[in-house]
Amino acid sequence: MRIDLHTHSTASDGTDTPAELVANAAAAGLDVVALTDHDTVGGHAEALAALPEGLTLVTGAELSCRVDGIGLHMLAYLFDPAEPELSRERELVRDDRVPRAQAMVRKLQELGVPVTWEQVARIAGDGSVGRPHVATALVELGVVDTVSDAFTSAWLGNGGRAYAGKHELDPFDAIRLVKAAGGVTVFAHPLAVKRGEVVPEAVIAKLAEAGLDGIEVDHMDHDEPTRARLRGLAADLGLLPTGSSDYHGTRKTVRLGEYTTDPEIYGEITRRATGAFPVPGAGGPVPA
Repeated sequence: MRIDLHTHSTASDGTDTPAELVANAAAAGLDVVALTDHDTVGGHAEALAALPEGLTLVTGAELSCRVDGIGLHMLAYLFDPAEPELSRERELVRDDRVPRAQAMVRKLQELGVPVTWEQVARIAGDGSVGRPHVATALVELGVVDTVSDAFTSAWLGNGGRAYAGKHELDPFDAIRLVKAAGGVTVFAHPLAVKRGEVVPEAVIAKLAEAGLDGIEVDHMDHDEPTRARLRGLAADLGLLPTGSSDYHGTRKTVRLGEYTTDPEIYGEITRRATGAFPVPGAGGPVPA
């Protein structure tokens, strides 16, 4: 089985609609794909309605968190989307995204970049606006060559010249809330140093003690030595090591299924979940 547990659609900052994403996942030869838009489950219904035969959908979200001043992302899988406390926290984060993006636009304008809020809003469309939309505006203006080039200290990286903060969950609270909603948590790209400061391994150990289920090991922002280090850390801490594309459509160069999760690890994730369950497309494989 080919399993990709981290993708984004136009419900947040991807360029594929949820329906396009599941169609493209099937065309890429995936058996399982997780839709994990930023702080929203808004794309799930469309993805489920369009789910093709032979593809199983894992519902999820990527939660914005911060600890000790350092931003991090927590992948949450198969939680009950109607659980009120977790739903309320996701709403708080989403509500803060527009003023945060507007603040970044103002900072860029102060740096002499002719970006406008109207441009960023057009790029975001109906999605949950975020830094990648602002980064895409910088690409359109020729300020940077790629979206990834905008995520540096010179521009939108954590602590960068045009960076602006937003409401974010404490990751320990995120783990508690997701577990209360029957879900499973995986720390996304934990050592992606090119994105900015990362949390120390001691914090990952504390998160593991608090109930973190896994860490994303195989990811485009981790080089081979980093993956080996994370694989060893996962073994030491009893965490599930996952692999995922973090696909954003044309906004990034990574392809669906470029990095995948071992079927045994996927099976353990599904066994731990009680809030929701993987949904096979008509005639698709029944998950472990």
